[in-house]
Amino acid sequence: MSSAQIEEPPSESKRDLIKRFLCATGIQTRIDTGSFLERYAFPGTRLFMQLAEKGVTFGEGARQAMQALRVAYEPHRQTWQEEYEGHVNWEFGEGELRQIVDFLETAEGQHFLEGRWRMDAYIGTNTEDIVEQIVAEAENSISAHD
Repeated sequence: MSSAQIEEPPSESKRDLIKRFLCATGIQTRIDTGSFLERYAFPGTRLFMQLAEKGVTFGEGARQAMQALRVAYEPHRQTWQEEYEGHVNWEFGEGELRQIVDFLETAEGQHFLEGRWRMDAYIGTNTEDIVEQIVAEAENSISAHD
């Protein structure tokens, strides 16, 4: 099934469904907290290295880097809110969204989301060596053609 590509603003009932969708999927929490920025606070990142140069300890460095990201993110949070709400409105018709939200708000729907996250995480971990091998083979292929 492809996106509905809905351009008109959502009705009040669809706006409510969009908010429920964002909450049920955990997206609203990521928008509210800016948690999607965590990867920029990991060891080796510019923020982390900047704090390490100031003598900040490992654990404290990650905490301070994330706090700095949250403070910098807050004035932009509404942009993420509007982007997600707009995309959900564009992607799904109201009837379709109602069915999706009704499912996601059940125990089975939450299990589906958690299972999907775990599946992606485990498969990503279990195939890291193969991905490295694929990248190395691709690099070798490109080098061989120079």
